[in-house]
Amino acid sequence: MSLKYTPEHEWLNVEGDVAVVGITHHAQDALGDVVFVELPEIGKSYAPQEVAGVVESVKAAADVYMPVSGEVIEVNEALRDDPTLANSDPLGAGWFFKVKLSNPAEVDALLDETAYGDLTK
Repeated sequence: MSLKYTPEHEWLNVEGDVAVVGITHHAQDALGDVVFVELPEIGKSYAPQEVAGVVESVKAAADVYMPVSGEVIEVNEALRDDPTLANSDPLGAGWFFKVKLSNPAEVDALLDETAYGDLTK
């Protein structure tokens, strides 16, 4: 799995012209126990850096930003039913949504694992 990251602590995994998006281990560690997620509307298009969702924990609430431009084609209903998946498996079962990329070249501007690791030191 080749992941890209944002400075706002979202990750995405691109598969063709679709990206799976979630929050990073660092984000879920900082938030603590996640108790609620607000997921974007399927069919809605977003620009990069637009708020696409919200994650709430026992400590705080944080916006989830769209890392790239595109249309939301699927949301993780399991996460809505069990928000703790964002803590227990943030890079797997705790994914937030899938987006059909409008401009795949935008992915190149995101952070790789090394750059993200440097950011979160």
